[in-house]
Amino acid sequence: MKKIGVITDSHSGITQQQAEELGIRVLPMPFYFNEECYYEDVSLSREEFFEKLDSGVKIATSQPAPADVMKLWDKGLEEFEQILYIPISSGLSGSCATAITLALEKPYFGKVFVVDNGRVSTPLHRSVLDALELIEEGYSAQEIKKVLEEYRDKMVIYVGVETLEHLKRGGRVSQAAAAFGTVLNIKPVLKFDVGTLDPFKKCHGFAKARRVMIEAMQHDLETVFKEWAEKGEVYLLAASSASPEVTEGWLQEIQEAFPGMEVMCDKLSLGVSCHIGQGGLGIGCSCKPKMR
Repeated sequence: MKKIGVITDSHSGITQQQAEELGIRVLPMPFYFNEECYYEDVSLSREEFFEKLDSGVKIATSQPAPADVMKLWDKGLEEFEQILYIPISSGLSGSCATAITLALEKPYFGKVFVVDNGRVSTPLHRSVLDALELIEEGYSAQEIKKVLEEYRDKMVIYVGVETLEHLKRGGRVSQAAAAFGTVLNIKPVLKFDVGTLDPFKKCHGFAKARRVMIEAMQHDLETVFKEWAEKGEVYLLAASSASPEVTEGWLQEIQEAFPGMEVMCDKLSLGVSCHIGQGGLGIGCSCKPKMR
């Protein structure tokens, strides 16, 4: 039996196929469309999700059922002595707190270690890769959980929103503000930092929003993350709910702004996309976790 396995959820943007290639497991997130339940990348494809989202049907996100979480842990423990479970940030969903409670019960206590390091989307994906690398380096599950949580604030991501419609549906902006913003071509930039998603800046037009995100990232690498950037211990990240053509253009724009840095880009997870809608673009970074 192998020593340590990794499980995450589909808020990471990691598909079931990618999970198989990485040797990990991904818990699919449930969505309800007109009260009918679908599971991300299992019974609900990305294309079907956006079709339903754009049709205006009632959509609701939900925490995974505890039974589904435990079932996946049980499968993992058939193969591994211990499990690192790295779910969506506790600041965005109660599912992390539920998992922490479950991990205190038999038969999971001392075998399942829940990591709450405030991540979602590509930063969460990056944390999974960090965990796998630390496992290869021979660290214990307890040590890996500790260092990933110590690096909780060593990341940031900026997301530009093409439409205000879905923020309005989710109650993040009022109907009047959404209508006013649409008339004035307002494109908000949101900032994901230490577990929460908050407004960062309002821009006139999406081209301006893209410039604002890149400038914000450049500023952060020169200030907040300067120490790690100078040592080459920063991963540059990107995410998109836009078309492949728009995504490719965004990646090119990032690469021109940050020459010599590799960019890890994911499709924005559906759990975030339901609030962002189609056309969203993001840029961010995550520092490489190092044992002291």
